Amino acid sequence: MTRFSNIVDCSSSKKAIFLDRDGVIVQSYQENGKPIPARKLSDFIILDGVAQALIRFKQAGFYTLVVTNQPDLAKGLLDIKVLLAMNNIMLSTLALDNIYVCKCLEGPSCDCYKPKPGMLLEAAGDYSLSLEECFMIGDRWRDIDAGKNVGCQTVFIDRGYNEKAPTDPDFTAKSLLSAADILLR
Repeated sequence: MTRFSNIVDCSSSKKAIFLDRDGVIVQSYQENGKPIPARKLSDFIILDGVAQALIRFKQAGFYTLVVTNQPDLAKGLLDIKVLLAMNNIMLSTLALDNIYVCKCLEGPSCDCYKPKPGMLLEAAGDYSLSLEECFMIGDRWRDIDAGKNVGCQTVFIDRGYNEKAPTDPDFTAKSLLSAADILLR
C-alpha cells in the first residue's frame, strides 16, 4: 500500500470520510457495463460537484481520505508516474488530507485490497479515527463491504454498473455532492 500525504489539518477530529477514487471523485469509464479507471492523464477528469462536496465535509470537521484499489499498476496497464501525477492533481486542487493506494492484485497475500479493510485500518491508526464515526463512500460493492468490515456507515454512489450490487449500504446517492447533502443535513 502506498500513501500520498497532503498538509493535514491538526484538528481534534476523530471522524473521516473515506472515498473511493474512480467513479466517486474522478470519471470512471465503462466497458461492457463494468467500471474502468482512467489510465492516462488526459482521461483523468474530476467529476462535477466533487470540490464543493469535499469542502463541505472539511467544514463539518471530517478528514477526507481517499482509499483506492489500483490493480492496473500490478497488471502493467498504469504507469506509476501517471498515478503520481493523478494523485498530485487531486491533492493540489481538492480538499483532501491523504490518499491511500493499494497497488496489489486481489489475493490472499494482500490485506489492503478492498473489500479487505487494510487501507481504512491504516488510516484510522494514522489519524486516531473512531471508525464508527466515519463514512465510506464508494461506487462498488467492494467499497461498501470495506466500510462495513470496520464499522463505518456507508454511502453507495449508484453508477448503474453491470456487476454485483452492494449489500445493504446505509445510504444511496447519485453523486458525491448528493451524498454530502444526505450526510450533512
